[in-house]
Amino acid sequence: MSEKSEIIPVWFFVGVLFLVYGILIFASGLAEWSHPPDTVLANLHAPVWWGGLLIVLGGVYCGTFLPGRKKA
Repeated sequence: MSEKSEIIPVWFFVGVLFLVYGILIFASGLAEWSHPPDTVLANLHAPVWWGGLLIVLGGVYCGTFLPGRKKA
């Protein structure tokens, strides 16, 4: 009965969602790199940039709010 139950922060799950969505968006952006859609700013490759940003943010959130990590 002396075990402490640790609550998993919701921000960890937000980070996991950012990572998953970032990977999916980044992969779709790479898939359409050679055949961009017929839009005005297709040469900017927005899915690649946004997918990369979401991957970085998801990694930061998951690293910061990792369950079981000792806080200083």
